[in-house]
Amino acid sequence: MKFADIGLSEELLKSVAEAGYDEPTPIQAQAIPSVLMMKDIIGIAQTGTGKTASFVLPMIDILAHGRSRARMPRSLILEPTRELAAQVAENFEKYGKNHNLSMALLIGGVSMGDQIKALEKGVDVLIATPGRLMDLFERGRILMSGCELLVIDEADRMLDMGFIPDIESICSKLPATRQTMLFSATMPPPIKRLSDQFLNNPKYIEVSRPATANTSIDQSLIDVAPKAKRKLLVDILDHEGVETAIIFCNRKTEVRDLCQSLRKDGFDAGQIHGDMDQSSRLAELERFKSGEINILCASDVAARGLDIKGVSHVINYDIPWHPDDYIHRIGRTGRAGATGVAITFVTRSDSEHVESIEKLTGMKIPVRKERKERKGQAADKPGGKSPAKADTPRQGKPPQKKQAPQQDNSPRQEGAPKKPVRAAKVRKEKPPVVQDSDEDGDKGSWNGPMPSFLDAKFGR
Repeated sequence: MKFADIGLSEELLKSVAEAGYDEPTPIQAQAIPSVLMMKDIIGIAQTGTGKTASFVLPMIDILAHGRSRARMPRSLILEPTRELAAQVAENFEKYGKNHNLSMALLIGGVSMGDQIKALEKGVDVLIATPGRLMDLFERGRILMSGCELLVIDEADRMLDMGFIPDIESICSKLPATRQTMLFSATMPPPIKRLSDQFLNNPKYIEVSRPATANTSIDQSLIDVAPKAKRKLLVDILDHEGVETAIIFCNRKTEVRDLCQSLRKDGFDAGQIHGDMDQSSRLAELERFKSGEINILCASDVAARGLDIKGVSHVINYDIPWHPDDYIHRIGRTGRAGATGVAITFVTRSDSEHVESIEKLTGMKIPVRKERKERKGQAADKPGGKSPAKADTPRQGKPPQKKQAPQQDNSPRQEGAPKKPVRAAKVRKEKPPVVQDSDEDGDKGSWNGPMPSFLDAKFGR
């Protein structure tokens, strides 16, 4: 099936072709025709399946006819985090370039004045996080009575973050006669109740079993003592062909500490977590996307929805507390048909978490008994100790001494592995400025530069 076969306009097909796409993904092939027929939709699809385009594309064609009015958006897309909202805005910019549609992005950490000005001009598409939307509504800066189309994206993530009461309040303020689309990776009971309450005879689309892992990702577990994690991580980054990696930790403090430790060891590392202000988070993501850094230490704020191409490895420094988060973490690699590697560090106390993940995914994750050609460099069992001769040379290689990173101008040995992740010298960078705020809330302020793709929308 081609995009030309599912009812999109010629202008939109041109934008899709210019973006390099010809065939729709399964979720797009099933959802787009139904959305164009103005049906309510429940879409169950894991991350990386192309679900964003499955609502963005038909929305552009639907909204091409009509006119926006001041403070009365014609459509509303709700996203759980600022990063996801910005990513959806990028999709509208990319696919809607042949249409004259106006858009506004309402997220926390950004000047409210610019957002109010955009609303005053009238917008066809409003993309928002629940907190900032409710704030502006309560200030009388936005009216929802003209909204004809609602999208609730990442609904299960909304549930995890406690946004369901806000979603219910927002839905109650919208016209009863509207088209509603709900997308989620899973369908827990509270989300089912939400859909029953606010969707009208929806079409149910499920493109794959909920919470299944991408088969193109090579998954493995490594047993390790808690105090041996950092040594094991450095060993993997140095020797296992890591080109770019996202390293997930459960706590924001661990993200900061790990990032600083890797920088001291000479790696080009950055960090992203909920305590960083929005400008710092966007700056770190841009550095990672551009290749200025190739290791990103992250909390689960980066786990869902961020489409970062070319991530070769995902490393769970801490096993996630919720099994669903495992799926979304490792989904940052192996995207768009590429292969990827996902490694999870496991300690003695993590057995229940491993069982929950394996039950959810329906597969047994293999445990590495020894890591590639390097016996004895880290504990093989939780709580175990490394052997006394930790400098035992790898087969066919001369022994290597552990030393502080320094400039190395000597030629590389024939056949020796590349070390693309290790920096040539230690970078003494200051970590991004952090502010106290909720993990993914809308608190904080940002008076810095807007992302480039939003400049035109805010008159910059």
